[in-house]
Amino acid sequence: MRWLKSTSNRTFIVYPVAVVLLELLWRRGHLAFQPFGVPLLIWGYAQYRFVGAFRIVRGGGGPGMDVPPDRIVDYGPYAYVRNPMYLGHLIFMLGLAVTFYSVPALLLLAFHFVWFDGRVRRDEAHLETRFGAAYVDYKARVKRWIPGVL
Repeated sequence: MRWLKSTSNRTFIVYPVAVVLLELLWRRGHLAFQPFGVPLLIWGYAQYRFVGAFRIVRGGGGPGMDVPPDRIVDYGPYAYVRNPMYLGHLIFMLGLAVTFYSVPALLLLAFHFVWFDGRVRRDEAHLETRFGAAYVDYKARVKRWIPGVL
């Protein structure tokens, strides 16, 4: 059960398996496959992995907020969006929906956008308490999800 608590295990292992199984059941053994969605899968997973390693090396802490960072990382990918790791999850889920032409995966993406947004707000409140004015300044300069937009 502890293994399932890991957001990355769910996003990158459980959800793809579940989507494929649901699609096979729904389509009676046939799987729709759109190869132009595969780059989104690769991009999302790679972004999650590389940005996570980037933050741990430069900011300390662990991959999640269970072990928070020791320093604000506001350069590299973190100069463009405040949550590039979570964004990697969402890009991957979009890739699932596109690759398998899947309505369940699209619903999963919509649910997780709302879920991640709530999680981000809690994480940001914690980081603001931890780092004070420096984090408030970072929030004012860098958007949460889409550079220059949102």
